[in-house]
Amino acid sequence: MSRHEQILELEKRFLLPTYNRYPVSFERGKGVFLFDFEGKKYLDFVAGLGVNALGHGHPRILKAIREQSARAIHLSNLYYNEYQGQLAQRLCQLSGLDRAFFSNSGTEAIEGSIKLARLAGHKNGGDSKSQLVALHGSYHGRTFGAMSLTGQEKYRKGFEPMLDAVTFVSQNNVEALRAAVNSNTCAIVLEPIFGEGGILECSEEFLRACRALADEHHAALIFDEIQCGLGRTGNMFAFQSFGVVPDIVAIAKPIAAGVPLGAFLAKESFASSISPGQHGTTFGGGPLACRVALEYLAIVEEEHLLERVSKVGAYLRQQLESLVGIYETAREVRGRGFIQGLVLETPARPIVEQALAEGILFNVTQDTVLRFLPPFLLEEKHVDKGIKVLKKLLGKKRKKTNLPVPAVPAPGVTAS
Repeated sequence: MSRHEQILELEKRFLLPTYNRYPVSFERGKGVFLFDFEGKKYLDFVAGLGVNALGHGHPRILKAIREQSARAIHLSNLYYNEYQGQLAQRLCQLSGLDRAFFSNSGTEAIEGSIKLARLAGHKNGGDSKSQLVALHGSYHGRTFGAMSLTGQEKYRKGFEPMLDAVTFVSQNNVEALRAAVNSNTCAIVLEPIFGEGGILECSEEFLRACRALADEHHAALIFDEIQCGLGRTGNMFAFQSFGVVPDIVAIAKPIAAGVPLGAFLAKESFASSISPGQHGTTFGGGPLACRVALEYLAIVEEEHLLERVSKVGAYLRQQLESLVGIYETAREVRGRGFIQGLVLETPARPIVEQALAEGILFNVTQDTVLRFLPPFLLEEKHVDKGIKVLKKLLGKKRKKTNLPVPAVPAPGVTAS
């Protein structure tokens, strides 16, 4: 029995069957590549669903983990550690927001964000100021608060009842937004770019309307940047790409380079609503995770990775758009930087499985969208390798007489 078969056998016997995994087991990674137990190399366009923004085995991250794990891994939030305040300061400097809370995951960051918004709402408008506005098609996590904000029935089905004070509106529908937000709204919650929802961007007009309505009704504007933030758009925060500043922003995935860590950052006007004992965590903000996160931020800056995300991300989009012009099954390109999607006319999972056999890791979301969340170390030559495999797998080419080719919306514009 191979090592891969042994792993599968143990999982079948002892794990909850919650994952529909691809048929491969990985042993190690290096840079933008992963290696299975037989030594086969795979080019990684998934990056641990956006977590491994620095790729695999970055020497500075490994050094920070080795040094800090020998000193202190966990100390509890009963006491101070030297890195939590430093990381909070750095994130506030980068975002322009005022205070931070550290959690273990993105879902917990969302939970903390809506708790803070409700606290502030109750203080400003009484118990009735507790309603939330979220978007159809969104995804915010797997806990009950996060699921209640998630506008996709498949994630909610079987777990009802959810929080009952949530109103959903369609992304980029300003009229519906205005109808939904009122004096009892405590927060508008959204992803600037849908991740699980299919790499769909909120328009700047819509985000500006969210900002104006939140101000008018003294509600919190909460951005979920768990997947699209911390550099993936070419700016450190996705909201900096759209020119609209939220009151609270939730982050996670790449922040500690694979060590579990999440956070939400908040303006003082909302942060001041909370007091000791009203929120907390056992593991969040520990010395190991916070030290690694500081190293992550330093690497992104010192290795000029935001510039690479913008440059190579533009090249990736150009190459994906070329596929739309050539292949019948390729319909549309969405996103920017290193959060992009290629929309297909057919289910995308067979393409992902065939690419796996070719040594390329892609991911599928919303059934027909190939999702690209590569490490920030990706180069144009790696894009070329991925595109070469896609050309092999996408099948029938368009006839030259089949014009016009479907239009590709610019970033920030949703196809009708």
